[in-house]
Amino acid sequence: MDSDGTQEARGTHASPVPRPAGPVEVPAMPPVPPRAPGTPPPTDGSAFLTWLRAPRPEAAPGVWRFGHRPRPAEEPEEIPTRQLLSGALIAFLVGWLIWSLLQNGYLGTWWWVPFDLIVPDAWRGGDSDLGETGTFIVYQGYELLVALAIMIGAARLGRWGEVWRRFVTPRFRRPEAQETRTAPEDDPAQWNELRAAGAPDAAERLAAEARSGLMRDVDHARILRAWQGVRTGRHSLATFSGAVLKDGAAACLHPSGERDLPARLARHDLVTGQVRLGTTVDDARNPYTYRGTGLALGPDLLGTSLVAVGPAGSGKTGTVVRPLAESLCLHALAGRAAVVVVGAAGAGLGPADAYDVVVRIGNQESEYDLDLYGGTSDPDEAAAVLAEALVGDLADPHPGSDSRRSTTVLAQLLGPFRAVHGRFPSVPELRQLLDGAPGPFAALRQGLQEAGQESLLRELDARERQMGQPGDVGGVLGDRVALLDRPAFAGFFDTSGRSRPFTFKALDHPVRVRIDLPQRGHADASKMLARLVLAQFTASVAVREDRSLFACLLLDDATGVVTPEAVRGIQRLRSGNAGVVLTLRTLDDVARPLRGPLLGATGCRMALSGLTPWDGQDFAEVWGKEWTEARDVTDRQIIAETPAGKAVHMLRRVITGKAPTARAVTVRQVERERWSASELAHAVPAGHAVLSLTDVKGEHAPPLLVDLRS
Repeated sequence: MDSDGTQEARGTHASPVPRPAGPVEVPAMPPVPPRAPGTPPPTDGSAFLTWLRAPRPEAAPGVWRFGHRPRPAEEPEEIPTRQLLSGALIAFLVGWLIWSLLQNGYLGTWWWVPFDLIVPDAWRGGDSDLGETGTFIVYQGYELLVALAIMIGAARLGRWGEVWRRFVTPRFRRPEAQETRTAPEDDPAQWNELRAAGAPDAAERLAAEARSGLMRDVDHARILRAWQGVRTGRHSLATFSGAVLKDGAAACLHPSGERDLPARLARHDLVTGQVRLGTTVDDARNPYTYRGTGLALGPDLLGTSLVAVGPAGSGKTGTVVRPLAESLCLHALAGRAAVVVVGAAGAGLGPADAYDVVVRIGNQESEYDLDLYGGTSDPDEAAAVLAEALVGDLADPHPGSDSRRSTTVLAQLLGPFRAVHGRFPSVPELRQLLDGAPGPFAALRQGLQEAGQESLLRELDARERQMGQPGDVGGVLGDRVALLDRPAFAGFFDTSGRSRPFTFKALDHPVRVRIDLPQRGHADASKMLARLVLAQFTASVAVREDRSLFACLLLDDATGVVTPEAVRGIQRLRSGNAGVVLTLRTLDDVARPLRGPLLGATGCRMALSGLTPWDGQDFAEVWGKEWTEARDVTDRQIIAETPAGKAVHMLRRVITGKAPTARAVTVRQVERERWSASELAHAVPAGHAVLSLTDVKGEHAPPLLVDLRS
């Protein structure tokens, strides 16, 4: 279960996980999960145990389950506060009035009849066997019973119980985490499953680490992940127990040796795998069961992919991408996920120390490079991915179209070049071949003839015949490759083995990767590289060996990235336990024929504040309509026929200032849009978003208005 830092937690050396250059220092281990700045660390594990034992009831998709208090599915009919309090006061006054009238004899003595029928005659006089004191107690006791009956009746009429529950009980309610008491057999801090499986020593070591404050949330999640490997047969129980007995809470470490991130900005719960993004607004447009609850996302929802649309400054990066990147990095440290975060340099996607690999394309100080061909040795596969990156945005976006011609052209060059040189061409070499430079073609032909590669010679001959003919896409491909053949990228995309390229084959392991794109001054190249990353990601996750590891690509600003092939790739991710998160400033950055397929391929859709009505229309169409209850109220003036009635109406008009009317209410069922384009454009406050969710099991949540700032 140990790792030397160059292999995954399973202990195999196949496809080593990339590591940052230089020595890796294990950070000082905080005794508890993240706490408020300036708070002194506790001397024991009480805070961690409180967090671990907190209730996490099952809830609807997207509900923050930590300490969640379930609500009914339908909103109960609640009496307005003013009406409730006034009714309670009036009921009390009526009860007091009745009791006063009974005491003073204004209502007669009939209420003493039950007393006369039940109480013996010997108890009524002052000279009875009970004495004066006993007789007084008997009479006063009966009066107390009558007063109690009147009070109970007044309480029922005045709804005193509702007043108590609404205004008194919440003041004495303790936090949810303090109300629960965990039974020893259900205590997660006791690791009873390990004890039952025959590892009591390991369970006791972990329980002691938790009590002493040496365990944190990432440790708990990581050891649970390793224990799942024991249950599925990937690890042996003896190896797992030995690692726990040796290292305690530090067992089964991530290959980087880190046990937490340098800093956290969002609220995380690694027991449920959720990260909190905000609070669902207590609004009539939200289902009652969601109102006022925390809104959180996890791998179960990201596995259906997410697209977030909002203008610049609406919070896409800070309130959506950054918390999700932080959460997935924690999952990677726990051995649960592999994450690739792509964005512009300086976009605020987290510190470099939070990642294992940071690829700074265009920055000569970058210690990692990006493999232009995705680490594959198959020329056809490399050609398909590279064609998608180079000219995928130029392909006809209508259904049924593809970039097959571009793939064929690239395959006709990549296959012969690899057969001769044992590697794929670099960017300058590929540009020369696409431009039809005579020298490289002659060298390839000679090499293929010497090697006896007749089939590849035919490929090269076909490419030469097509060059210069009308409709040949080689020139377009050459122009696109020229965007990468710039001095700023001179040290990148190297294929000679002199650099440290990152390939998406590393997604078989819990790796954390950040790729910085050179958008400033190289906008077209950045879009092309973003398409390359997305194409390599969708192609790689489909052939992973270990699909129990969740893989996710976070692409901040997907302008020019959505292509017909990209949409098809996103549709296939759910079956591979993978997902993507795409952000767009506007849906106008996506070709019109692809907007509907994109929103249909992603299970989670987010419309942030500031959306245009045209973008809102696309969201309104994909969210559809629902049946709702419409109430039509009509006021009809009442005409008095008698002099007394006219006098009463005149008095009411003097008092209220309005003519007496009779109200008629008509209730009917109508079908309306869940959120109209106008509401999405003008009714979503700043810092808010409307978000619909679908998890990998198919359960879904309707569009929810969410406050991303709370």
